[in-house]
Formats: sequence, C-alpha cells, structure tokens
Amino acid sequence: MQYAERPADHTPIHTTDLPLTPVRDRNIMGTAWIEAPPSLLTLGDDFPGQPTAEYKRRIGPWILWRAGPAKHGDARYWAAHVDDLACVFTLRVFCDGSAQGAGPSGEQHSRFRSWKEDLRDHS
Repeated sequence: MQYAERPADHTPIHTTDLPLTPVRDRNIMGTAWIEAPPSLLTLGDDFPGQPTAEYKRRIGPWILWRAGPAKHGDARYWAAHVDDLACVFTLRVFCDGSAQGAGPSGEQHSRFRSWKEDLRDHS
C-alpha cells in the first residue's frame, strides 16, 4: 500500500512500542506518540497544509519520522536518539529532490541517503 493510501493511526503509543521496521499497513501519527517532543509535533507547521509527522522506522538507535510527502513536495525528516529524545537531527527535502541538514557526525548533507547513512554510522 502506498504511504498516502495508508490510514492514519492515532492510537497512543510509547517509544518502546514503535516498530523497528517500516510500517506498511498504516501511518503512525506523531500526535499519537506519547513521548513526542514539541519539535516533532511542529515538524510540518511551515509547509502547506501543515502535515503531521508520520513514523517511518528505526535506524539503529534513531527514531525516524517525516512530515510531508515522500516524493514531489517539500518534506522534513526528523530523527532522535531513542535514549535521548533531545538529541535531534533534521533534514529538509525540497521539491526538486535536493536536501539540506546535518547528521550526528556534524557533516552537512545534501542527499537523504547520506543523511541516513550518517545516522546508521553514529549510534
């Protein structure tokens, strides 16, 4: 099922219960995450339609969310370390597919893939 076709899941969920792998049958909404920091709850506020962040997966100890579409639109990814939800990194993805954001290494990234690899490599 395409991400845009998945039903929004507003069932309250704790950090420890977030799945390790991508969820393919529904979109877990950021507003359902009981421990959600304010920076996640406002992740899409500056985009048209103010999209709510949706859970994507874990990358090692990082919890990954996205506000906005996966393709063909402005989006922002947000990752926090599971043991320290104040340790947050974001990546802004633009309509043209370019991106901008720092990873845990301190390196600036212009591609989503390299940003994800930075998360993977820095537990």
